[in-house]
Amino acid sequence: MSFYEQSQRILSPVKAGYMALTFVLALLFNLLPWLVLTFWCVHEPRRMGIGAAWVLGLLMDAGNGALLGQHAFAYAVLAFAALSLHRRILWFSLWRQAAHVLVLLLASQFLMLAVRLVAGGVFPGYAYFAASVIAAALWPAATYLLLLPQRRPQGLDENRPI
Repeated sequence: MSFYEQSQRILSPVKAGYMALTFVLALLFNLLPWLVLTFWCVHEPRRMGIGAAWVLGLLMDAGNGALLGQHAFAYAVLAFAALSLHRRILWFSLWRQAAHVLVLLLASQFLMLAVRLVAGGVFPGYAYFAASVIAAALWPAATYLLLLPQRRPQGLDENRPI
């Protein structure tokens, strides 16, 4: 039985404040914010969009001292791709979702690298792409942790008022 086919997995809507908190934590710890962005674009496409990705990218540019717009452009393209493919990605198991996310994250890093090289930067080496592989490997754990507040307690009947 797939992770999404379980009858106990009835999720309540996520709160916008919780989504904002996850972004703040990702920015504070510089903990792969593109993974959190991809996650919310896939799981909450109506609440997360390209504009939020652009703002997050500008914050990352300012925080990392990068070329202004480098992360913003890549994050906006990443959000567009994740929003376009969110139904397809959610169809698969968590590890197959991680494979889809890996492709999206690598494409995002290639865009950031292209902007960096066009602006006169140097190639950082192939270890630069290790972050995408690590982020994709963290996808199942991120899914569990970020959806934790949405889970309903076991034993609640859907038809009975709370």
